[in-house]
Amino acid sequence: MARILIIDDDDTLRGIIVKSLTFAGHQVTHTNNGRKGVELFRSDPTDLVITDMVMPEQEGMETIKILHREYPQLRIIAMSGGLEGSELYLDLTKRLGAAYTLSKPFTLQQLKEAIGLVMADYVPPAAGDTPKPAG
Repeated sequence: MARILIIDDDDTLRGIIVKSLTFAGHQVTHTNNGRKGVELFRSDPTDLVITDMVMPEQEGMETIKILHREYPQLRIIAMSGGLEGSELYLDLTKRLGAAYTLSKPFTLQQLKEAIGLVMADYVPPAAGDTPKPAG
């Protein structure tokens, strides 16, 4: 199973996702904004990042841009919804490095299917090996 970082400022949704993915066997860490998410990833890299787009301190676009620039092989799923222009945001995230996008509301089954698609060809790093920043 995958090591996954969830970044979302909606405590309720984040909690549901964390519980569901943990129950499914994934190792999950989480935080409530992009700035903390980047710091957390740098200190404890994961196989996959799932990030919301609209958050305080640092939005998902900037978070994806930073993580993709520093870790080009990192798998990222962007999620957003409920706001005018959400679809545009999600389309732009693909150009910035997101491998997959989800429009809210989505089901837990849709999230699990997205994770399966994104991680299908993933080869975990060798023991003791961690993702290294580009450059």
